Amino acid sequence: MPKMKTKSAVKKRFSVTGTGKIKANVAYKRHGLSKRPQQMKRQARGSFVLCDADAIIVKKFMPYA
Repeated sequence: MPKMKTKSAVKKRFSVTGTGKIKANVAYKRHGLSKRPQQMKRQARGSFVLCDADAIIVKKFMPYA
């Protein structure tokens, strides 16, 4: 059986933690930040863990994760 392919877009945007959860970056941080509230910019720092429903979808595109 041939090797399954990993989606390149998923490979670039998500990573897997040691416990198997999916980690992602927060959106809306690239430009136009002067009009965003300071609280939103603070909360958008770093990364977050996807909920289980979204993680199932992402894991389908990462067969070897």
